[in-house]
Amino acid sequence: MIRRILAAAAIWLGASAAAFAVDVQQVTSPGGIHAWLVEEHSIPFTALEIRFKGGAALDEPGKRGAINLMVATLEEGAGDMDARSFAAAREGLAASYQFDVFNDTMSISARFLSENRDEAVALLRQAVIDPRFDQSAIDRVRQQVLSIITSDATDPNRIAGRTFDAMAFGDHPYGANRNGTAASVTALTRDDIVTAYRNVLTRERIYVGAVGDITADELGAMLDSLLGDLPATGPALPADVVPAIDGSVTVVDFDTPQSVILFGHRGIRRDDPDYVTAYILNEIFGGSGFNSRLMEEVREKRGLTYSIGAFLAPMNHSEMIYGQAQTANERAWDTVRVVREEWGRIAQGVTQDELDEAKTYLTGAYPLRFDGNARIAGILVGMQMAKLPVDYINTRNDLVNAVTLDDIRRVAKRLYHPDELQFVIVGQPGEAPADN
Repeated sequence: MIRRILAAAAIWLGASAAAFAVDVQQVTSPGGIHAWLVEEHSIPFTALEIRFKGGAALDEPGKRGAINLMVATLEEGAGDMDARSFAAAREGLAASYQFDVFNDTMSISARFLSENRDEAVALLRQAVIDPRFDQSAIDRVRQQVLSIITSDATDPNRIAGRTFDAMAFGDHPYGANRNGTAASVTALTRDDIVTAYRNVLTRERIYVGAVGDITADELGAMLDSLLGDLPATGPALPADVVPAIDGSVTVVDFDTPQSVILFGHRGIRRDDPDYVTAYILNEIFGGSGFNSRLMEEVREKRGLTYSIGAFLAPMNHSEMIYGQAQTANERAWDTVRVVREEWGRIAQGVTQDELDEAKTYLTGAYPLRFDGNARIAGILVGMQMAKLPVDYINTRNDLVNAVTLDDIRRVAKRLYHPDELQFVIVGQPGEAPADN
């Protein structure tokens, strides 16, 4: 029965968004917590997405990995329940809680049936307001994190990302992996975990999206009960950082037959008026389909790689355009050369046919994002954090269709600079040819 309800909840909004406008309500709780809500009472189920702005970027100096470890320990006991008792109580309610952290956000995702709503929210409240942070739980989760760090040290994709970010962002939190290092994580104390908790979970940085069988009044009361006792404010957010990009190529020697190639340079902010145009442009240049220019030139015409792509990365404190490919060592330098050439070619603009095809794909694919209550709750939160208007879901395709070829050409010239394009190669590509 529970599985059928969850499956039905996953289907509802996929069909709804494709056929109808999505009615998003702005809700303010009696205690002043803001949220966006989509009501749907035909299924007795609610998805709740809560995010706290700041995330792992709020790690204190010398404590990298503290927030990641804290978030991973939140479910390991709360109130008078240890980790096993908490898990049993959650399973008994058929509720789902997921805690996660990224550089810019810490997230809490919850799903629960209407019949168990009060109990499920009360249980979640204990994890949010009264986590135990038992030393035994911290030590157990610490070992899991250390295992991940050890594994990442032999993963060429992770090595490429870590190397690129360290070069681009230096001492800024973006320059270090949010998991921390073996040394920093090993040195963390319970006091560090408690401090991390107090720094991140604050009311001033809460964003909420809710979808399902709940009214605005019910949501407001629930949010005050769940989050109202958190501290009002926290420490200052990190400063913005300009990526230190110089157009160089860095090779990290790694014994593997395949080179991982990560490339990119400074991008565009999400609140920039040209962002939608840049998004369309990136779809043409390096999007997910097989018709992108990078796929056509690097894979189809030259057979240098099986997969290649690029994406915009508008972070809270910086912005990048990234791309990645994987190829045989002996083809790595050819791949770098072709990518740089295509970076220069896209700067000159695109054709009307390319623009029309990208618009058709993007507007047609957009409703497919709304394939479940949980996903749309996440979209609602993302819209708020990006400062998009409440009707953005219903107007987004109009914004895409309004972009002209002149817009594309102007933004392409503004955004793509092949002389600034930075590469990290992890593998054994040999000496660089003279023309690289």
